[in-house]
Amino acid sequence: MQLPAEVEQKFQALLARYPVKRSALVPMALYAQDVLGYISDELIAEIARRLDLNTLQVTETLEYYTMLRRKPAGRNHVQICTNISCKLRGADKLWEFAQRKLEIGNNQTTADGLFSLEEVECIGACTGAPAMQVNYDFYENLTPEKFEGIIARFDRGDRPPSVRPATGAVHPRHPAEVPVISQLFGVENSHTLAVYLQNDGYKGLEKALSMSPDQVIDEVKKSNLRGRGGAGFSTGMKWSFVPKESAKGKYILANCDESEPGTCKDRPLLEMVPHQLIEGMIIAAYAVGAHRGYAYVRGEYRYVIDILEAAIAEAYAAGYLGKNVMGSGFSFDLAAHTGAGSYECGEESALMESLEGKRGYPRIRPPFPAVVGLYGAPTVINNAETLSSVPAILRRGGEWYASLGSPKNGGTRLYSISGHVNKPGIYELPMGFPLQRLIDEVAGGIVGGRKLKAVIPGGSSCPLLKAEEIEGLAMDFDSVAKAGSMLGSGGTIIIDEQTCMVDLCRRIMHFYAHESCGWCIPCREGTAWLRKLLDRIHDGGGRRSDIPLVGELAKNMLGRTFCPLGDAAALPTMSIVKKWPEEFEEHIAGKCLYKPADVFAAV
Repeated sequence: MQLPAEVEQKFQALLARYPVKRSALVPMALYAQDVLGYISDELIAEIARRLDLNTLQVTETLEYYTMLRRKPAGRNHVQICTNISCKLRGADKLWEFAQRKLEIGNNQTTADGLFSLEEVECIGACTGAPAMQVNYDFYENLTPEKFEGIIARFDRGDRPPSVRPATGAVHPRHPAEVPVISQLFGVENSHTLAVYLQNDGYKGLEKALSMSPDQVIDEVKKSNLRGRGGAGFSTGMKWSFVPKESAKGKYILANCDESEPGTCKDRPLLEMVPHQLIEGMIIAAYAVGAHRGYAYVRGEYRYVIDILEAAIAEAYAAGYLGKNVMGSGFSFDLAAHTGAGSYECGEESALMESLEGKRGYPRIRPPFPAVVGLYGAPTVINNAETLSSVPAILRRGGEWYASLGSPKNGGTRLYSISGHVNKPGIYELPMGFPLQRLIDEVAGGIVGGRKLKAVIPGGSSCPLLKAEEIEGLAMDFDSVAKAGSMLGSGGTIIIDEQTCMVDLCRRIMHFYAHESCGWCIPCREGTAWLRKLLDRIHDGGGRRSDIPLVGELAKNMLGRTFCPLGDAAALPTMSIVKKWPEEFEEHIAGKCLYKPADVFAAV
């Protein structure tokens, strides 16, 4: 197959990026689709030939990823998020308006081929909800009027400017904020090496290279830095599990696949301070003796990947990457890797499977990645926020970082606060900051002066807390766990008194049923049946026996799946049914006392 020159050039670069050719499969397909419009049988055959695979292997892998298409879309592919943060700000009404305006439905294309339309899950624009993407460009804080104006410009052949940086990432600092990793947010050209070096860039790496690897790990342990991706495990402890010697080499992976609804903190970190992540990865690599790393970035963040790759090129040119880093004798190679649409790939073992060019199915553990990870080699996987925190720890010391937070919860946290608040945004606050103050002071209180009804503290997989349960609650891993929920990814979603909790519960389950990889039965069948059951209750066709059945089905998923997705679907569902049973009773009786779970951002 004769490929366009730009696709051929990209293919050659991708084939040189990995020790195993198959790892290039998903990026090759996505980049080719961007130019050719879709993935044809001929393209599949060409990719298979280049990767020494058969067409069946390529086809079954590509079918897993939601961003990959087997038929053409419109020249302007409109994707509207209706997940919970966007739903709470009016996405359902926006979606209905978009269908009427474009005169097409979901996954359809206009007769002139100019537009196609798709309802999608979280796109990482939660603080700018409701939001959409058109050909990778972000458009946020939408109303029907704004949507109409954007579509009119595309209709004329214009390209409206994309929202950059993410809405709410740059704002007047609240006095309680402690900018450590967000210090350069809003600084002109902060993504460049020149500006990063003017602000102590790579000073942490310089110090780390003057220490022994064990001393670096001990410093990170002293900091009480815990994994910012959701698990909250000690970062230094995780690094210490990696064996000293490995015949297969070792790898450092940055998990930048943030797909947890309510979470959009990694996007501004990568777009405004990519060198901070790069520096953190090099320090981690030096600490564990790894010489190659990959930053796995969700496919929807295409412009972010472009920024990260430009920063990686700068770091190579300046001697921070490659052979003999800063004259130390230590070598480290780094590349960005694009995902292609799968929430499951945020789970560390599924991420490794995806990076190896396969479906993102979770692995059975043990063995754990620190011993048997990418390509069967010892591997450290940390979230982008976790790795971005490492340079400051080395530069200023672990004890300093630990002192910023609460006991056993060192440092600061980027909280993505969305939903029914006046000032949705991404705020860097000390670990242990009071949740009530986060809502009332930092985020400006509830829209319209209404009362608080519920909070999702750390992304949609967390059990919900009622308004009375957050009194005096500190936002750190241990305090939130003691309250019966999880700090998770820090994606804090605020829900007001007018919200229908049955509607909210139903939408959460739609997401997990959609994202279940289908590998294990409890999750595959459990999420599908819960989605049907919650739809039936919400639509007024439920039976009284359905209410305990919802809880029972959710409980049967808990702890019975290969990865945490089953738990992620079960925990919020169980909490909603337990804490708001009267709303389910009302729906069974054929009535709902609340408005749909939304309010337009412009209101």
